[in-house]
Amino acid sequence: MPLKQGTKAPVFSLASTAGNLFSLEETLKGKPCILFFYPKDFTPGCTKEACSFRDEFEYFSSVEIPVYGISRDELVTHIHFKNKFDLPFDLLADETGKVSKMYRAKVPFLNMTRRITYLLDHDHVIRYSYENMFGAEKHIEEMKRIIAELEVTL
Repeated sequence: MPLKQGTKAPVFSLASTAGNLFSLEETLKGKPCILFFYPKDFTPGCTKEACSFRDEFEYFSSVEIPVYGISRDELVTHIHFKNKFDLPFDLLADETGKVSKMYRAKVPFLNMTRRITYLLDHDHVIRYSYENMFGAEKHIEEMKRIIAELEVTL
């Protein structure tokens, strides 16, 4: 079950495919964002989800909401995944699963991440979350729908 809407998103720092340390507090200070947690690079569902975010990247850029993908894969795997599929957004390496656990995206007793997408506002308050393990493309549709509804307040 995802974190509750209206709560402050947990603060974290992770290695990024941008070649630096991504910090929610510093990198995105005063900016909304989308964080999508997914199980594993190069798997069919995760590839579909990442490529769907890629295909709609222009939309998210137009509303000034950066997108970040997070999984437990190593940074080097993320770099290969990003390059192979021309992903225009950064991927964050949560190798220990600590951030996935903070965001309730870790499957208990398994070394696996759930497919959960969060929309954070400029204060990094969770405005919306969507969880659907098998409907990868639905995450993008839901984010676009809720952004259209909340556009004025983000």
